Amino acid sequence: MSASFAPALAAANDAAGQQNHPVSTLYVVATPIGNLADISLRALHVLQKVDVIACEDTRHTQQMLRAYGIDRPGAQLLAVHQHNEAEAAQTVIARLAQGERVAYVSDAGTPAISDPGARLAAAVRQAGYRVLPLPGASSVITVLSASGMTGDGGFVFSGFLPSKAGERQHAVQALAQETRAVVLLEAPHRIEALAQALAVLGERRITVGRELTKQFEQIETVEAQDFAAWLAEKPDRQRGEFALVVHDEPVAQTSGEGLRVLQLLLPELPLKTAVKLAAEITGESKNALYEQALALKK
Repeated sequence: MSASFAPALAAANDAAGQQNHPVSTLYVVATPIGNLADISLRALHVLQKVDVIACEDTRHTQQMLRAYGIDRPGAQLLAVHQHNEAEAAQTVIARLAQGERVAYVSDAGTPAISDPGARLAAAVRQAGYRVLPLPGASSVITVLSASGMTGDGGFVFSGFLPSKAGERQHAVQALAQETRAVVLLEAPHRIEALAQALAVLGERRITVGRELTKQFEQIETVEAQDFAAWLAEKPDRQRGEFALVVHDEPVAQTSGEGLRVLQLLLPELPLKTAVKLAAEITGESKNALYEQALALKK
């Protein structure tokens, strides 16, 4: 055990030891997304207290537990992942029926958001047993909190877009119609393809969170049309896990001045050139002026 976590275990038992931890309960436990220090005292206590820990990857979880100084034999770890979640849920329910406490952890972050766990929680609740969440780290909330996204319309969580090019393009077309912020996740081997697909969003801003909470964490905001070029500038930028915020797209308004300038320019210039000049002259949104120009052409 790292000596730095010994006081944390003692503090966890002091802080949560006297709290009620009911039996026949599934504890959904959030774990760090990269930085081991981002574990809650309550999580440390529960991971020591439960009878069995269901986990996405038993080897990964065993390594994490040992880093904290928590020694759980392999027999107390149960694999519950996307390929066996329905079947494994019945094993968990059988353990709950015997009065046991069961924790569930994914490989990183809060379970059942993009990782497995939702079907397990649903099956346990349907069987009549309690599901008790222990909140903590989440890449979704982490990247949102640093994005500077100020829209009042909330956000949409889309997670991983489809891997097939045609399906991904269709998903991006749908995303382009969404005016709220959209949170995406992506793996390093697919981030270049995603960046190229998002280029159609033009000037819409994207906050890129890479290696969040880790030593080489990077958070940058770029325009969608520049995202692929930004990635290509340095090889390191394509490494690590990604969480991204496609910023909200406020419904743009044009003034009478923008419309007047468009009416003067459109008879003399191509549509895109007229829109570009009108935006430069009036300072109004290029996207809004473009929509106005299309309407005038009709």
